[in-house]
Amino acid sequence: QVQLVESGGGSAQAGGSLRLSCLAPGITDRRSCMGWFRQAPGKEREGVATIYNRGGSTLYADSVKGRFTISQDNAKNTVYLQMSSLKPEDTAMYYCAADPYGARCPSRAVADYAYWGQGTQVTVSS
Repeated sequence: QVQLVESGGGSAQAGGSLRLSCLAPGITDRRSCMGWFRQAPGKEREGVATIYNRGGSTLYADSVKGRFTISQDNAKNTVYLQMSSLKPEDTAMYYCAADPYGARCPSRAVADYAYWGQGTQVTVSS
């Protein structure tokens, strides 16, 4: 069974930075698409960033372009989300997701991902 485990969430001040990690054994070492999603209370889950490990194609939500960077370290079976210039609007539960086949990558569509982590909370204060 595929298990994704997020870490690195926490509290940060506006303008600060956080780096999220997702351990994805058996995923990043093959053709796949990895994505980061977030969901705030009362709001829909939205795709933040995604990366295809064949060619490194990426796709970002407009709200995070220039501030967030998604990357992979295949040797460590890990995908990262480097978040800088954080804003209070970034406060949400962040989820790591995987399409183990990279069937339609890059994609920020929830339906394109088969596996999900448990989430890690990010809270940004003013």
